[in-house]
Amino acid sequence: MRIGVIGMGWVGSSVAMALLTRGDARELLVHDIRTAVAEGEAMDMSHGAPFLRTASVRAVPVREMRACDAIVIAAGRNGKPGESRLDLLRDNASLVRAIGEELRGYGGLLVMVTNPVDVLTHVLLEASELPPSRVLGTGTLLDTARMRHMVGTALSVAPQSVHLNVLGEHGDSQVAAFSSARVGGVPLRAFPGWQREQEGQLADRVRFAAREIIARKGATNHAIGLATAYLLKWALGDERRVLTVSRLQPRVGSVQDVCISLPAIVGRDGVLDVLDPELDESERAALAHSAEVLQAAKASVSG
Repeated sequence: MRIGVIGMGWVGSSVAMALLTRGDARELLVHDIRTAVAEGEAMDMSHGAPFLRTASVRAVPVREMRACDAIVIAAGRNGKPGESRLDLLRDNASLVRAIGEELRGYGGLLVMVTNPVDVLTHVLLEASELPPSRVLGTGTLLDTARMRHMVGTALSVAPQSVHLNVLGEHGDSQVAAFSSARVGGVPLRAFPGWQREQEGQLADRVRFAAREIIARKGATNHAIGLATAYLLKWALGDERRVLTVSRLQPRVGSVQDVCISLPAIVGRDGVLDVLDPELDESERAALAHSAEVLQAAKASVSG
């Protein structure tokens, strides 16, 4: 696979290293507005070749990425301590819009990672003029992983055996679908040792996990790097996994045309289908509210 990564900050470099460590990319093209940084990262990564599958790593202009199977957009500034993802919006939207315009006519997948990821996925989609199925954001893929890890830890089971999705915004209005969660095929709320009062606490821990990490080290990067690398592996391998990624949804509740995370079947051509999740009344109302939050955020950078 030939994969491009735009933005060689904390997140972009972690995405690139995860791709190289997994051995999925035969050619990795990297770009940053700071040309020397991109060149330095490409050199540094190339020097690890004896420990990895053979892969070429080069720093290139964005226009040279048009032959890639997929391009990851990780460009933009990071969040600051105490700042919500939506506070980042105005600073990052203009940059993403320029990247999208440069990639018009591109034939592969575009994967948005920069926050606030849902609104910027929408900005990228409009600017690139590509089909909605081929422009997706990592959305709540990481939130879902965090939740499955925390529930697995609470129950002393492997997180791979926990099937619980976090939906909606990758941010404060996200919705943890506890009502339909399963552990090894058993409903979570019927699982031995599970207590309903844990749910609100775990939802808040996941919701504010990024803030806690940013307050300590300045950015979140390793887990999202892994999540993005696996997303690309599964998508470009046409594995048709069901993943909570963000893409343009025709309708969520009463809201139309909003990029938001729902369970989606993802393959080589992007999002092949979106599933209607099983939610209770309060979760469905919360998801509708999340869509409204994102619709308002998108409206603030339209035009």
